[in-house]
Amino acid sequence: MSKKRKPSSKRWLREHETDHYVQKARREGYRSRAVYKLEELDRRDRLLRPGISIVDLGAAPGGWCQYIERRLGDRVRIVATDLLPMDPVAGTNFTFVQGDFREPAVLERIEAAVGEGQVDLVLSDLAPNISGVDAADQAGSVHLAGLALDFARGRLKPGGVFVTKLFQGEGFDGFLRELRQHFGKVVLRKPKASRPRSREIYLVARGLRVV
Repeated sequence: MSKKRKPSSKRWLREHETDHYVQKARREGYRSRAVYKLEELDRRDRLLRPGISIVDLGAAPGGWCQYIERRLGDRVRIVATDLLPMDPVAGTNFTFVQGDFREPAVLERIEAAVGEGQVDLVLSDLAPNISGVDAADQAGSVHLAGLALDFARGRLKPGGVFVTKLFQGEGFDGFLRELRQHFGKVVLRKPKASRPRSREIYLVARGLRVV
């Protein structure tokens, strides 16, 4: 016997199906509405340029990689990773590593795909599995952002750019202070494609300082 959907689930599905960005993504052949968050960040902060190398953490289902490939074609090198499987995107300079980048074996595969050189841009759209318990979800968001920052500091070129998602709440200000210790400029962005009730904020950190 199938379970009845909760009213909140029905409401979410109804909102999702009528969402402007969901419909736009379908028309334009993107895998998720999240692509328009990156599009706005790129437009405002000039993240992408020909010839750069990128690591995309939390890449599935691949909308951000699609956007990058459409913008730059083969003039970019992308290493993407996620716990979930992901179909490849067009372009010869794309590598996907499935797994948890916190695990040494997975991290080794990512670093092997990156190669000996450092990268220009690290993107992180990582988010915890939402439990509905605000304190736990917030702690998970801060933890993942911290792991992404550690990765970025180890793989970015001097002066490189790091973009990460973080929920507003406890730990946000502390993470922001830490980010400003390591980068010359940090700006906060709330893209129009972020759902109004979502606590997510994107932090764009530019100019990695060499310690």
